[in-house]
Amino acid sequence: MITGPAWSKKLREEIGRAVIGQDVVIERLLVALLANGHVLLEGMPGLAKTLLIKSLGSALGVQFERIQFTPDLLPSDVVGTMIFSPKDGSFKPHHGPIFANLVLADEINRAPAKVQSALLEGMQERQVTIGGQTHPLPSPFFVMATQNPVEQEGTYPLPEAQVDRFLFKLLVNYPNAEEEALMMQRWGLVTKQPAVTAASSGEELLALRAEVDRIHVAPAVQAYILAIVRGTRAMAEPGAGTKQYLSFGASPRASLALYQAGRALAWLRGRDYVSPDLIQELAPDVMRHRVGLTYEAEAEDVTSDKIVGEVLQRTPVPAV
Repeated sequence: MITGPAWSKKLREEIGRAVIGQDVVIERLLVALLANGHVLLEGMPGLAKTLLIKSLGSALGVQFERIQFTPDLLPSDVVGTMIFSPKDGSFKPHHGPIFANLVLADEINRAPAKVQSALLEGMQERQVTIGGQTHPLPSPFFVMATQNPVEQEGTYPLPEAQVDRFLFKLLVNYPNAEEEALMMQRWGLVTKQPAVTAASSGEELLALRAEVDRIHVAPAVQAYILAIVRGTRAMAEPGAGTKQYLSFGASPRASLALYQAGRALAWLRGRDYVSPDLIQELAPDVMRHRVGLTYEAEAEDVTSDKIVGEVLQRTPVPAV
């Protein structure tokens, strides 16, 4: 069986043919694949978020579908609909683009609530409803969504229930000068574009999850995870501090996400146990979308990352 570092290396090499930089984001995407989680990527337009996810699908060797979310999108455009068959006079289901292994929900916050609800069923249950009948989605199944933080006009806020279904919310930043110069050299040719080929498969990914499940999480680390998550809830309680920056803390799903992601990251890096430093590294990506900021926090430019960082500082680190 292949090791975590070897599997990570071969996928990174293929993705690197098209995507330059973004090493941390790529590692988090691989963690999400192993932990069976969905990912929300947020960043300015033009930062190759779509290219990154498409390249990941090609390198993984799974069926990839892109759905461009718009205000006029209908649920049937995502999950499919019933089509009348003149031959036998019956209606048969026609599957939509969600029936793929890796689904890119591009600019997800531009779709109305009905479409977001249809996507939520697929994310939560790994199945969708067409014509009153449920249809299972392929395995493995992932939703990787993108949204632009500055474009507010024509957007719809994501329901809290849907946001909580994302294992990570990743922030995609601008490349440095060296990376941007390399982008011009690699993508500057009109007649030749970088190609990404399959370096793994869905079957291999499903088998590797069994290896991830063998990673040990000590009771002290489990208690550390709970203390961090419950620390955000304590900050949301009235009278928790001089200023109320949180309206609600992270849900129990945050604890599970840290536990699963910690195991996956440990395996990727060749470890056989989860250490507190891995939990600290993952905490902002797991919890930045699971805590609610008050108006006071927004007025003072207090971010969810700052809140999570404060919780990490307050929480005693176990000796493992």
